[in-house]
Amino acid sequence: MKKQLTLLITVMLISWNGFSQINKKFIDTGSVKNQFNYLINKSNRYQNYKVVQYNWLQKLKRNVADTLSKSQKEIVNNYKTITSQKTKIDSLQVSIKNSNKNIETLTVEKQSISFLGMLIKKATFKSILFFTIGVLALLLVLFISKFKQSNTITQHIKEALKELEDEYNEHRTKALEREQKVMRKLQDELNKQKKE
Repeated sequence: MKKQLTLLITVMLISWNGFSQINKKFIDTGSVKNQFNYLINKSNRYQNYKVVQYNWLQKLKRNVADTLSKSQKEIVNNYKTITSQKTKIDSLQVSIKNSNKNIETLTVEKQSISFLGMLIKKATFKSILFFTIGVLALLLVLFISKFKQSNTITQHIKEALKELEDEYNEHRTKALEREQKVMRKLQDELNKQKKE
């Protein structure tokens, strides 16, 4: 009887244990790590082994496969995103290089003046311009002073010429009067000679 009772208790425990495993439901939410922990913790022991329900293993396998699939899709999507962003970054770097070249060109053009088809720095151009203006101003002053000197000399010469003309006219008038006097005398002498 003792054997029968032990057998009955053993059968009841095994059926109770089997019944309790059947009623237990596998959690399929949460991380894969939590699902593995749940599977290990809720499985039965048999000597050094863990007894796990086959449907729980299948469910865990599907969940791991789904997680891996999602992870692979995320990796592929992230790789595509990284590739497109790298392409954008490369194009932006090329654009930045072109913009920097344009800025350098504009800076050089801003700091320079185009003169006779050549780009000359503004400071150099200003120096040349002020030097040219200074030389021209100096030449203008020189020409004005030379003109005044020449004008003064010309005025003196005109006055001297006018005086000379006046003297010449006076001399000519006197010479004419003398000549007329001499001619009268000559005529008077000729008339005297004819009368005699």
